[in-house]
Amino acid sequence: MPAIPHDYAERVYAGVLGKLIGVYLGRPFEGWTYERIMQELGPINYYVNERRDVALRSHHLVVTDDDVSGTFAFPRALEDNGFPKHLTSEQIGHAWLNYIVEERAILWWGGIGNSTEHTAYLRLKAGIPAPQSGSIALNGKTVAEQIGAQIFIDGWAMVSPGNPEQAAYLAEQAGRVSHDGESVHAAKLLAAMEAQAFVERDVQKLLDVGLSFVPKDALIRRVVEDVREWHAGDNGRDWERTRALIAGRYGYDKFAGNCHVVPNHALIILATLYGETSFQDAMRIANTAGWDTDCNAGNVGCLFGIRTGLAGIDTGPDFRTPVADRMYISTADGGGAISDAVIEAQSLIKAGHALAGRPAPAAVKNGARFNFEFPGSLQGFHALGGSPARLHEASLRNVAGHSKSGSRSLAIDLRRLAPGRVARVASPTFFDKEVFTMPTYQLIACPTLYSGQTVECRLESDRGSGKVTVRPFASVYDARDELRQIHGDQQELAAGSEVLLSWRIPETGGYPIFEIGVEIATDDPLGADGTIYLDTLTWRGAPDTILARPDDNLSAMWKHAWVNNASQFQTRWEGLRVTNGDGIGFIAQGTRDWKDYRVASEVTPLLADAWGLAARVQGRERYYALMFDRAGRGRVRLVKRLHDETILASDRFDWELDHSYELALQLRGNEIEACIGDRKIFAVRDTEGLPLTGGAVGLIVDTGSLATQSVRISPL
Repeated sequence: MPAIPHDYAERVYAGVLGKLIGVYLGRPFEGWTYERIMQELGPINYYVNERRDVALRSHHLVVTDDDVSGTFAFPRALEDNGFPKHLTSEQIGHAWLNYIVEERAILWWGGIGNSTEHTAYLRLKAGIPAPQSGSIALNGKTVAEQIGAQIFIDGWAMVSPGNPEQAAYLAEQAGRVSHDGESVHAAKLLAAMEAQAFVERDVQKLLDVGLSFVPKDALIRRVVEDVREWHAGDNGRDWERTRALIAGRYGYDKFAGNCHVVPNHALIILATLYGETSFQDAMRIANTAGWDTDCNAGNVGCLFGIRTGLAGIDTGPDFRTPVADRMYISTADGGGAISDAVIEAQSLIKAGHALAGRPAPAAVKNGARFNFEFPGSLQGFHALGGSPARLHEASLRNVAGHSKSGSRSLAIDLRRLAPGRVARVASPTFFDKEVFTMPTYQLIACPTLYSGQTVECRLESDRGSGKVTVRPFASVYDARDELRQIHGDQQELAAGSEVLLSWRIPETGGYPIFEIGVEIATDDPLGADGTIYLDTLTWRGAPDTILARPDDNLSAMWKHAWVNNASQFQTRWEGLRVTNGDGIGFIAQGTRDWKDYRVASEVTPLLADAWGLAARVQGRERYYALMFDRAGRGRVRLVKRLHDETILASDRFDWELDHSYELALQLRGNEIEACIGDRKIFAVRDTEGLPLTGGAVGLIVDTGSLATQSVRISPL
């Protein structure tokens, strides 16, 4: 087993950043030809999302995108299955069914026979397991050989540092969920290259490693050999000439389907060869060359991020600050949707150690959510400025030092903060209303922070900052879906001192929290200069709150805080009414940080084959639930679902439609108690396979409707 490289963690973070930068660079002109890009935009040297001559006419930089969501959601199958040495295609197919909400999450929902991934999802939903779900035998060559297997491979490579065999194996298992043939060959080749890039920088040697996993007669092999030959023929000086040769021999017009893997794989090899050791050159070539620009640049960005590290990304234009590490991962596990490059890198690093048989790395800064330990990391933090006029816009830098348990911190440069004004820095905990204008891909997300949770924040000041006051704040949506600020207690922070802020988030009345941060002010007539350092900001545990309709349908953002995996989610009548036309549907809210808690709700079945209350929900097919069905004269069961359902306890219960039932589930470790009214009906210890250790709360209905006024969560 290859050793874990000493700089593994930082190189994973660089790979994640490279993926994000590439996707965000290429997204605004995805699908354009080289000729159109050159005519309307010119060479792509930087982000063009704010330019008004792009086809999407969208100013968004950080967007929901299948390249990002799929890349970072599907490797969760590793942890979900206990980090097996040989994760199977069927297990990854189960992850698809768990994390994807049909017609809403991750994929382009273009229809069967048109969207390869949509086709594969429908196969999985119909009970056809992977790898049959993505096979040429079932779906045909055209559908099976599009680009999708390649665009999702980066996570499998980043958990396999210096182990191309493992990366190629995982990429093949994952790719065959939805694809086959040349698409899978391309995925294996690229995954092997990325894994080997942790220990090898030479591009030609990386290509040799990648080709060792490709059959001798594969078209992908011939593509790579041709591009290498053309590159050698001009001594690596004229990428436009080689691009034209690629278009002539392997262009879109030579292959059926919407987005075939072969033309785009050729452009990845083009950018890899001609980019040499420059992240910036590789990005320019991959994006300017056209076709599926966000996919191609995302793969190239990850490869070059791993190869060249953070130093390579930071040489040239500042690609990082506008991104600020932010990403959206739109899945049925909505608590993981509002994420960042540090959080996802840490997850991949943990998986990489587990697969290598190594102990998990120590939690960074005692597991703080925002820790800033990677050089340059911002973790979504930005300085608020502009309106209202009393806001003073500070500037942010990631710097060495000023940390109690780590090595880095976030420097907040006050830049002459005047009395009567405040500086605010914050990071999102939910999404803003602008996401509804993002094209193509829907965002499904839950807030990450709730009432009743305690936020802790450590700050230092330098010796020249002067006396300031600091306090935590959060922005919360209101009845008109506008943001209002709530604050914790104010504390003084003298020059050269430190402070630990602790704030229990008050009840917000059901309205979601959009962002969390720190507010800085001064009453010194001369103002305050210097720097304040944010070491950590974090929270843990389950909330103490009531999830309910907060007003008479004046607002909408609170409703979007629920993962909606049902035919209908209505709020006109009782408050929460969930309807599913065929099979199991649910709404859920919360995060995997919610571990030990009690959830309670008074639920009314209006018409249903089965219905119930769920806890520790981790997607569509991972949860505990107290379920009622019509077996005999009626039955109640405590079930655990990990794709398949396990009955932990069962009893007769003669329930009726249109009657309300007070239900509660209490979970502490692997001990679960279930109550109906004041009666404890089940008390079990889950010893069946892998327990579910944390997750959201939910309401489940099978072919029918249920209703409730609210769902209450209490920590234990």
